[in-house]
Amino acid sequence: MSETTEETLSAEAPGPNGQPSLTEVKTALENVIDPELGVNIVDLGLLYGLVYQDDNSLRLDMTLTTAACPLQDVIEEQVSQNLGTIIDEWHVNWVWMPPWGPERITEDGRDQMRALGFNI
Repeated sequence: MSETTEETLSAEAPGPNGQPSLTEVKTALENVIDPELGVNIVDLGLLYGLVYQDDNSLRLDMTLTTAACPLQDVIEEQVSQNLGTIIDEWHVNWVWMPPWGPERITEDGRDQMRALGFNI
């Protein structure tokens, strides 16, 4: 199955059939907050990729801070709440390689964590 990847689709270009751009999707996902850390999944580096597929659905390649994270359902529900109004069809593809590490946290994420009292 071929797919349109982030590399071939400009982040600002509209998605297929009037779907939001990848930048708009990322902005919506900044409202998804990791319940344990209090930082959004984009700035935590949990979002590994966004791909519009041939059927125009959006695949979100995501991970968690640990494979044993008990809050996977909570995060998926937040994703649904934030994407359900802007995207017709999407699904989360949970990936574990490469494993998440704190080096994936953006500078904004580090600032948010410091504000919450984390020493990072």
